[in-house]
Amino acid sequence: MKEACGVFGVFAPGRAVAQLTFDGIYALQHRGQESAGMAVSDGQTITVVKDMGLVATVFDERTLSGLHGHLAIGHTRYSTHGSSDWNNAQPAYRPVGRAGFALGHNGNLTETESLIKRAGMLPGMTASDSDVVASLLASEFSERGNEERAELAGAIEAVIPDLAGAFSFVLMDADHLYGVRDPHGFRPLCLGRLGAEDAPEGWVLASESPALDVIGAAFVRELSPGELVTIGAEGVSSRQLFDTDEVADRLCIFEFVYFARPDTRLHGVEVHGARRRMGELLARQAPVEADMVMAVPDSGVPAAEGYARASNIPYGQGLVKNRYIGRTFIDPDHQARMNAVRRKLNPLRDNIEGKRLVVVDDSIVRSTTVRSVVKMLREAGGAEVHLRISSPPFAWPCFYGIDTPRRSELLAANMSLEEIRRHLDVDSIAYISLENLKEAIGAPGVDFCDACLTGNYPVPVPVSFGDPEDDGAIGSAALQAALPGV
Repeated sequence: MKEACGVFGVFAPGRAVAQLTFDGIYALQHRGQESAGMAVSDGQTITVVKDMGLVATVFDERTLSGLHGHLAIGHTRYSTHGSSDWNNAQPAYRPVGRAGFALGHNGNLTETESLIKRAGMLPGMTASDSDVVASLLASEFSERGNEERAELAGAIEAVIPDLAGAFSFVLMDADHLYGVRDPHGFRPLCLGRLGAEDAPEGWVLASESPALDVIGAAFVRELSPGELVTIGAEGVSSRQLFDTDEVADRLCIFEFVYFARPDTRLHGVEVHGARRRMGELLARQAPVEADMVMAVPDSGVPAAEGYARASNIPYGQGLVKNRYIGRTFIDPDHQARMNAVRRKLNPLRDNIEGKRLVVVDDSIVRSTTVRSVVKMLREAGGAEVHLRISSPPFAWPCFYGIDTPRRSELLAANMSLEEIRRHLDVDSIAYISLENLKEAIGAPGVDFCDACLTGNYPVPVPVSFGDPEDDGAIGSAALQAALPGV
C-alpha cells in the first residue's frame, strides 16, 4: 500500500517562498518519498527544480538560495499512476502564456485513457495522469489566448469539471496560486494564512495542517469538495466548480487510520486522538487477558495506547524501530519486504519473554510485516500473541490515490478470520468494526470513502484497473464481480 502524495503552495510577497516551500513539503514527507520538487515564480519566470529522492536530498541551501520569487508550489510523490522516474516527478510544467504554469497533484484519475485521447496524446507518450491534466490545461490555456495573464483560471474552470476520480491540485501561473479539490473530497487540502487576520502577509495551501504550523501559518479552513480557490495580490476568492448533486464529502477514511500525520486536524478532529479512541473502542469490542499491550511502531502507537488505557493492561515497548529505513510495504517483492522488516524492527526480549502480548497495528494488507513481527515475538519468548487491528479488514483495492495490490493479493479478501489467525500464527485476532471506526473519528456529516473496506466505490472505475482484458467503465457491484479474488 503506497501513500497519497503531498502538495503545498504559498503566495507571500516579500518572504523567502522557496524556504517556506521546503519546510512545507518537508512536513509532508510522509506522504511521498520517491521524488520531491518545487516551482517558484518571480512574476516573470517560473523556475522548476525536482529530482528523485527525499526533500532534504533534492534541495540544499545553495539550491534554495537561487530560487527567488513571491509564489511557489511544492510536491512530494508516491507513484499511483505512472512509473517512479524523473519524468514523472512533480511539479509538472508547461511553457504556455507569459511565464507558463506548474501543477502538483495528489490523487488518482479513473478515466486517464479517454483524457489522453482528448489531449491528442499518443498512447505511451505519458505514464502520469498529472501529466495528462497539464497537457489538457496547456491546450485550453493556448486556445484562450496565451498572452492573457489570468487565463489559467479559465482553463482550470474548463478542464477540471471533466475529470473523474480523486484529486487535490495546487497550481500556479506567474502571479496566481490555485487550489482545487475533486467533488467527493477524497484527498485533503487546507488553506492557511501568514500574518495577522486583519493584515495577512500571505496565503498557504497544504495537504495537511502541520505544513502550515511549521512555517508559522494559521489554519483558516479546509477547502470544500469541488472548490476552486484563487490567490493573488487581490486576495483570496473561491468558487464551486461542480453542480450540487455531484458534490459529497467522502474524505478517504484511511487518512485517519494511517496516512495523515498524528498532529494533523481533519474536519476539526486531531488524528492522534481519533487513533487513540480506535484503540479504546477496540478494547471494549475485543477484550483479552494479557500482560502487556504493545504497538507495531509507529502508526500503531496511538491505538495501542488507547487499548491499554481502556483495558487496564500495562502499555510497553516490544519492538525497536530503525528510523532510517523507509516503509516496508512498498518493496517490489515478498522476500525484499521480509528482509526490510528485519532491518526495520527488532524485539526487546526482556519486555517480551514469557508475556501474554496484545499487539496493535493499524491495518493488514498483504500480511508481510505483521507475519514477520509475530515470528520475531515468538522467537523472543512471547507466551501468547493477540493481534488487534484498528481498521476493518482491508479487502478491496483503492483507485483514488493509494497504490494498493490487486484483490488477489489482499489477505482479507482471500481468507476467513480463522484462516488469517492460523496464517499469522497468533492466538487471537480482531479487527475494529466499521461502526466503531467511524465513532472513534467522530466527524458528523462526513460520509467517508471506505471502498477499501466495503467495496462500495463512490466513483465508477474502469474494469481495466482490475482486468487488463476489459476497458469498460463500471460501478461498484460489477467491479466486485470483475476484480480477481473472492
